[in-house]
Amino acid sequence: MMRRLGRASVALAMLALAMPASAYREGALVLQAGWFHLAPQESSEPLRTRLAPSVVGSLLGIDPDFTSEGTSTGVSNAHTPALTLSYYLTDHWVLKAEGGVPAEFDLYGDGVVRPTGPSGLLINVDLGAPENNPIASARQWSPAILLQRYFRDASARLRPYLGVGASYTWFTNVELKPAFSDALNRNFGRSLAVVTGNPGRTVVRGDSDSAWAPIVNAGLSYALTDRLSLSLSLSYLFLSTTSRITIEAADGTRLAESTTELDLGTAVSSLLLSWRWGDGG
Repeated sequence: MMRRLGRASVALAMLALAMPASAYREGALVLQAGWFHLAPQESSEPLRTRLAPSVVGSLLGIDPDFTSEGTSTGVSNAHTPALTLSYYLTDHWVLKAEGGVPAEFDLYGDGVVRPTGPSGLLINVDLGAPENNPIASARQWSPAILLQRYFRDASARLRPYLGVGASYTWFTNVELKPAFSDALNRNFGRSLAVVTGNPGRTVVRGDSDSAWAPIVNAGLSYALTDRLSLSLSLSYLFLSTTSRITIEAADGTRLAESTTELDLGTAVSSLLLSWRWGDGG
């Protein structure tokens, strides 16, 4: 019995090797679904803060435009479902659109934001305080278009590839965490509202600029059948953006704006299951 099972296993293995390999040839339309893991390799400039001009602020020696040296921001890793669509222009050149569910990131801070002069001893916010972190969260949309070059013959079961392209990135659901927002309102907002003649409730908001970014890509595709394959890849998104936090008076007057230039280059690894539509190949 064991001998017959052994012979059957060998026969199945030989049959699998004899099966048609990739039929991902010119004209093939391929849908891929799987998982993205995003690992930002971020760095940032110190926060620069611009205050609304006020006579009281000038008397207190508060510079309306100051940089808080030693401050920085960082971004968490994230993972999200992926969905891509590829069209084989030839057996070796592929046009690919990447998308999926936008990833949600947490933003962390470090260092202390304080104005110049003696007032900085009383008016300040510690970005790195545990109770203030994470300071914000946001969803990142980064759809991308890539041109990929597949190597080896189209009939090969294992095919490496390289790609280049571009992504347009924007951010939604940018939310400052309650503890951090309360600290800004309490330590900055109320004081600024008084010295600028806008006493009362203040509101803190956050946002980031959208941007185009180049992307490079490398990976391996392994054909399971003539229609089904697995793909493992690594991409790098060269993204830079400007992030800002604003404090506004109840009537909408902007009391303060803090900005930082954030280098948000991101390594993106993916595992995708591919299915060929149509009769390419």
